Formats: sequence, C-alpha cells, structure tokens
Amino acid sequence: MILYHRVGKCSIDLVLSGLALFFLSPILAVLALIVRLWLGSPVLFLQQRPGLHGKPFTLIKFRTMTDVHDAEGNLLPDGQRLTSLGRFLRSTSLDELPALWNVMRGDMSLVGPRPLLMRYLDRYTPEQARRHEVCPGITGWAQVNGRNALSWEEKFALDIWYVDNLSLWLDLRIVAMTVWKIYKREGINQSGQATMEEFFGSAAE
Repeated sequence: MILYHRVGKCSIDLVLSGLALFFLSPILAVLALIVRLWLGSPVLFLQQRPGLHGKPFTLIKFRTMTDVHDAEGNLLPDGQRLTSLGRFLRSTSLDELPALWNVMRGDMSLVGPRPLLMRYLDRYTPEQARRHEVCPGITGWAQVNGRNALSWEEKFALDIWYVDNLSLWLDLRIVAMTVWKIYKREGINQSGQATMEEFFGSAAE
C-alpha cells in the first residue's frame, strides 16, 4: 500500500488526468460557455480545501449556484441558489471536471476521500481526521456507497476504511462503480437537503 500510495498512485493520477484534460478539453470549453451564459461570471468555483495532512489547496469546479443575496446582504440558502443547470452538472458530476487540474498539480488524486471544508478540520475526532492521511479525490469509497445520502459518520467510516485498504484494485473498482453511479444518478443529495448539511462534529459517545 505504501509503495502504491507514494509512487504508483501519483504516476497513474498524473498520466490519466493529463489524458483526460486533453481529450475532454472540447467538452470543458462547451461547459464553460454554457455556465457563462446561464450563470454569468465567474465560470469557475474556487475554494480552499484541506489536502494531504490537511494542507490547504484551491479546489477548482464549475460554478453551479447563483450569488443571490437577501435584503440584509446574506447569501440565500443553497436550495434557493442551486439552479437547474447546477443540479444537472452535479447529478452528472460534470461540475467536477475542472478538478482534473488539481490532480495534475498533485493537490488531489482521482480516487480518495472528498476534500471538505477547512473549518471542519477542528471538528473531526482523531479517527475521522485520518481521512487526511491520503490525498483527497474526485471520487471515493463513500461516494460510490451512498454519497450525500449517508450521514457524516457513515461517510467518515467509509473514508477511513479506504485509507486502511488502499490498493490499485480498490481504486479501479471505485472508478468503475463511479461510472455506474453517475449513470444511475444515485445519492446526489441528502434527504431534505439541496446539498449536504454542514458538519458540526460528532456527538460524544
């Protein structure tokens, strides 16, 4: 696992993300134009996320929400800002395609625990924080086993299982399952939520 994580996985990520960016460049250009015409500028969503060992990096995705504010200047809830185009991009994971550049840069892997918000770092239990022992991924074990339909605790347990069982064959299995999940569009949203509700920490046992 250590050799694959440090050498093989990074090499595979670099080659595959480079090829994907090359062959998908026409699709990326078309999607960028559609987002620009539908949602305006900026086309890309940029946000700091924790990477390997919690080190910050700038995640790149296609924008899926408007910037509509209420009378007091506060952003409206996600459900009111998420557009029909945004829902389509998320359900097909097309909004994630620009993150291939993050993989090329070494910020992310094709497969790994999803990079969450920086403010969550202090909310993890020591066991949950182990999800940062590997690079975050565009897809991951939690994503193909329920995605946003899972509770936070269930997602983190799956992330830790992935960390402990990391292998080439597991990554290939996750990639294959990801294609199937995208086709079926399963687990896109948490029940009753437009997106995943915020994580405030696990209750003490």
